[in-house]
Amino acid sequence: MRRLLTLFLLIPSVLAAEESGLPFGLRSVLELRQIPEQNLSILVRDIDSGDTLLELNAEVPRNPASTIKLVTTLVALDTLGPAYQWKTDIYAMGELSNGRLDGDLLIKGHGDPFLVTDRVWQMLRRLRQLGIQDISGDLILDDSFFDVADSDPGAFDNQPLRAYNVTPSALLMNFKVVRYFFEPDIDANAVHVQVDPPLGNLEINNQLRLRNGSCRGYQRGISITPNEAIDKMTFDGRFPNGCRRYAMDRTALDHAAFAFGLFVSLWRESGGRFDGLWQHGAAPEDEDPILSFESLPLADQISRINKFSNNVMSRQLVYTLDAEINGAPGTEAGGVAVIENWLASRGLESEHFVMDNGSGLSRESRMTALQFTEILDHAWQQTYMPEFLSSMSLSGLDGTGRRRFDDRLLEGQAHLKTGSLDHVSAIAGYMQSRSGRRFSVVMMQNHEDIHRGPGDEGHIALLKWLYEQ
Repeated sequence: MRRLLTLFLLIPSVLAAEESGLPFGLRSVLELRQIPEQNLSILVRDIDSGDTLLELNAEVPRNPASTIKLVTTLVALDTLGPAYQWKTDIYAMGELSNGRLDGDLLIKGHGDPFLVTDRVWQMLRRLRQLGIQDISGDLILDDSFFDVADSDPGAFDNQPLRAYNVTPSALLMNFKVVRYFFEPDIDANAVHVQVDPPLGNLEINNQLRLRNGSCRGYQRGISITPNEAIDKMTFDGRFPNGCRRYAMDRTALDHAAFAFGLFVSLWRESGGRFDGLWQHGAAPEDEDPILSFESLPLADQISRINKFSNNVMSRQLVYTLDAEINGAPGTEAGGVAVIENWLASRGLESEHFVMDNGSGLSRESRMTALQFTEILDHAWQQTYMPEFLSSMSLSGLDGTGRRRFDDRLLEGQAHLKTGSLDHVSAIAGYMQSRSGRRFSVVMMQNHEDIHRGPGDEGHIALLKWLYEQ
């Protein structure tokens, strides 16, 4: 009797799934999590034939979250080319004699999104190879290639120290982020704090105490309080002695002060001498730099952007597009206009398309599944398709899709960009089925608490169904 009752209760669900046209597995997730179909958009197309396999609310504008990075990186690929490189120029503002620069050193940035610590070390090593060991003057910093308006880094979610909230800069170094390492010292009943990279102009006020307990809990009980200039961080709270080592990435200083602190640390570490200060300045227009340090190619950069959903790198692209197409200084509004013009010139525009910063870290971004699919189909036909495809996360293997799509059936079968914000969950990219057919797939869900797990459940159900096609 119980078995008959269970079967009877399932019949309406099966009929509802068939009537809606949605795969049964996906429909089951929606019913279980009480997610209305009107809060979901899906469009799946066969890439070779152009046939539509599944379509739902494809012309309804949704917040795409970080999947919109695919649009930013695609336009950059087509406009700048996969081999495009940024440069960071260094000028000697004085006479060089016997290893001593009698004057200032000027560094001008042109927006390299990935000038991380290792890359800065390589740049300074090449500078040392030019014969400079001692700098008598100051460090002059020129970030005028971008015009970045003042903004509150905590305006989005009241988390100003989070790496995803870093604002762009033409002289962005290491994403303006440091990694703090916390280690308990049982004998001294204390917690040691180390900083990587070490910045001499960043002050640490360590008020942490130990407590008995396992290595669990939000931030392991650590609270961080910056001063107004964010050049002093106070750590307070009770750290569990069960932690062997705990790491935390957070932003520090402003862009110029961070660049100065990193330069001084690495320069002295390499054996160079520098005792000066820093100031803003402009590179001379009538002189050539003594060193022009080139970035990694754009094709490598967009892989870091899409696989790991790096917000500030994506935003750097937007400013770069404006500076390169319309002339420096690049602005956010100018870069967005370049992207919108690119879409319009290829017949890919939409009246519902809204992009404000190019990264998807936005409550206002909007696009439809239909527009997104047409963009993906267009990209598939371009000569740079392999670079674009390989920039996305491989399901179950790397990037943001490593843990979200760790189902054995899906492992390595899809190149996807994921997106997640409060009440937003989305995927966009390409999928290969068991039979070898390839599909473009877009799924955007805007629903209360969809980001807390139900969104991923829906994505997995859709992809598992698509794998069998």
